[in-house]
Amino acid sequence: MTEKRVEREQKKETKKTIEERTGLRVLLSWATLFGIVYGELDERLSIKEALEKALKKPVPPHAWQLFCLGGISFFLFILQAITGTLLMFYYRPTVAEAFSSVQYINNYVPFGWLVRGIHSWGSTLMIIAVFLHMLNVFIRGAYRHPRDFTWVSGVFLFMMTLTFGFTGYLLPWTQLSYWATTVGTELPGAIPVVGEYIKIFIRGGTDVTGATLTRFFAIHVLILPFFITFFLAAHFLMVRRLGIAEPL
Repeated sequence: MTEKRVEREQKKETKKTIEERTGLRVLLSWATLFGIVYGELDERLSIKEALEKALKKPVPPHAWQLFCLGGISFFLFILQAITGTLLMFYYRPTVAEAFSSVQYINNYVPFGWLVRGIHSWGSTLMIIAVFLHMLNVFIRGAYRHPRDFTWVSGVFLFMMTLTFGFTGYLLPWTQLSYWATTVGTELPGAIPVVGEYIKIFIRGGTDVTGATLTRFFAIHVLILPFFITFFLAAHFLMVRRLGIAEPL
């Protein structure tokens, strides 16, 4: 038994020496999440300590399941970002190819139907989750000072969520999405004086055309993600700083 133990220790020492000489341990620590959190980067940035501070913050005793709606909304947003990025590899935002590219995703791309289904239904679920989250905050009175700016940022996030849904609805370029967008973009036209100009600006012309499709695609995949990321960061920082509101 003693000889085997000595032999085992010698093998460990040999392995350790090889790793130190080749830099294998350093390479693995940079290449893996475990290494990033506990390896070379952690020695310099104290990532482990920061994570423990963030994740081990005690939850107030009055918090229950409805307090998870904000986290659920954020999870759905991440899901939308991932599935939307995957769809962009195959989608073509032109009148001639938009519908056919969606059909190609559904019928020929491996698991394309699943990714598009998750993205489509995830949009609806995200709107519902954000609405219920805001309703819960409103009922509990958590929008009052000093959390009024948190509430305002949440309102902007809800508006951007609705805009995500509206701009994304046109992208398949079906009859349903075309006429729904036509009706939806007619609504600003009812505003006195400036309504017609707003409608033309949204559509990129007097009617819903290829210019509208291109404009909605740019808003959906470029402009909105930039603004929603900024407001999400501000929202999370304020929630983190002020904590969860006490019950009424």
